[in-house]
Amino acid sequence: MAKQEASVDELVGMINRGELRLPEMQRRYVWRSTRVRDLLDSLYRGYPSGAILLWETDEAVPLQEMAVSQQTNPFQSTRLLLDGQQRLTSLSAVIRGESVKVRGRKRPIELLFNLDHPDELALVTEVNEEGEDDDLTDDETDSSEDELQKRFNRMTFVVATRKLEQLPQWVKVTDVFKTDSDAGFLKRAGVSGFDDPNYERYSQRLARLRGIRKYIYRMDVLERTLSYDEVTEIFVRVNSLGAKLRSSDLALARITAKWPTSLKIFEDFQQSCTKTGFELDLGLLLKNLIVFATGQSRFLTVGSLRLAALQTGWTESCSGMEFALNFLKNNVGIDSPGLLSSPFMLITVAYHGYKRQYDLSPQESEQLRHWVLVANAKGRYSRGSSETLLDQDLTTLRGGGNAKELVDRLRQQVGRLDIAPEELVGRNQRSALFKTMFLAFRAAGAKDWRSQVAIALDHSGSHHRLQFHHIFPKAVLKAGYTAREADDIANLCFIGGKTNRQISDKPPVQYFPPLVEKAGLAAFEAQCIPTDPSFLGADAYKAFLQQRRVLVAKRLNEFLGA
Repeated sequence: MAKQEASVDELVGMINRGELRLPEMQRRYVWRSTRVRDLLDSLYRGYPSGAILLWETDEAVPLQEMAVSQQTNPFQSTRLLLDGQQRLTSLSAVIRGESVKVRGRKRPIELLFNLDHPDELALVTEVNEEGEDDDLTDDETDSSEDELQKRFNRMTFVVATRKLEQLPQWVKVTDVFKTDSDAGFLKRAGVSGFDDPNYERYSQRLARLRGIRKYIYRMDVLERTLSYDEVTEIFVRVNSLGAKLRSSDLALARITAKWPTSLKIFEDFQQSCTKTGFELDLGLLLKNLIVFATGQSRFLTVGSLRLAALQTGWTESCSGMEFALNFLKNNVGIDSPGLLSSPFMLITVAYHGYKRQYDLSPQESEQLRHWVLVANAKGRYSRGSSETLLDQDLTTLRGGGNAKELVDRLRQQVGRLDIAPEELVGRNQRSALFKTMFLAFRAAGAKDWRSQVAIALDHSGSHHRLQFHHIFPKAVLKAGYTAREADDIANLCFIGGKTNRQISDKPPVQYFPPLVEKAGLAAFEAQCIPTDPSFLGADAYKAFLQQRRVLVAKRLNEFLGA
């Protein structure tokens, strides 16, 4: 294996010219803007950023498109990118000012650079490695503009917002890479001449930012003599040892090695699911394939499966998943994966339909609906090893069991199937019960308090887009309660973005009366919110939580049929 070096500029040029391509075994580009922000910050500071793994080959290897545009490479010999795709795609998009294709949609990566950032690293950012977004959006108004601005001022790079773009010390990263002239950036930042105290400081920082293009990556290059199967094995082993990829990504590499061009088949079905409102991770569809091919969910078995078994399993798994999506949307009322406590719920429903040959009696259908709702509320696959619990349910179904047996197994796991008020204590927006609370409130006709638009996940426009709102805003509780206590599930409800912003940090004793006068008590009763003035002062917060937990638990049990 040869070792070489290349600058970021050289690597971006190779991508642009089509000299560096992506083999089918690779997963798609998945990074979110926050990950790119932190990569830029690391390179800006000269921190290590790992190596790049390439394979030079003349072999006709199945390829896939990169998330950024590439020219056609006129030469047969190609360098294939085995490790480093996320980093290099991100850098290519930012430096070239190109949009990237993420989850089927083209979008720009818009980052801002703070010319006036602190000299020392002042803020360590935390990034969700899974990169999952929740469909239920937090209420950003709980942090005042001053608090947010202070936080941003301590950062070097941020994901762009319209407000920050207007501030003179923040510059667009892509714009800096497009020119070697500092004049426009310095003038906008109020630097009037060479004698300005910020002239040298800002100029040096812009040069340091552009210096990212000269950052040197070490490249490990695999020999041309290796076969595609051998390279696939190396890819799997390297990423297994480094824990850089999920097991589903490694399974995809093995599957595409046995079944060339299958990635396009998988992604076409993934796109069809997205059109129904369920944007599913490709890894979930591959796990469903393994379930239908083997009767269990572990990817460890993929290496022993023959091509015919993979192809048959895929066909049957697609039929099962279509059944599951239709059942959840139309029989259960779950119309988004964001309302599931675990996506594994889909696999169990899919396999149940398959084992019953999609021929369910009305009673069986109702039992399956009941299991979905209660298992979702109780977080069936979040109470231990998710795959172990999934395999237990698959074993039940494989042995001829049905939804009644699934309910019995769930009862063994969680005890009582109803929701007690005490079960809500200490829960927050990440709890499975929060998603069920939304379903129950929606079923009860909950609406935004001002627009009277029914709550839903797919509203368009920032005014109506659903947010979860702290009934007692965090600013009101700051003096006597922790952030954890403020985030209690009993302090959360669902309203539109404009209403949330208008309420801002007002206490409920102040903003409830005009809303009740306009919309009536029904708007609050639909979300089990006490309106008695004795519960609405900050000093009554704990009493408010206790009272609302009783009301919410009662509503949830009615909804679940528990």
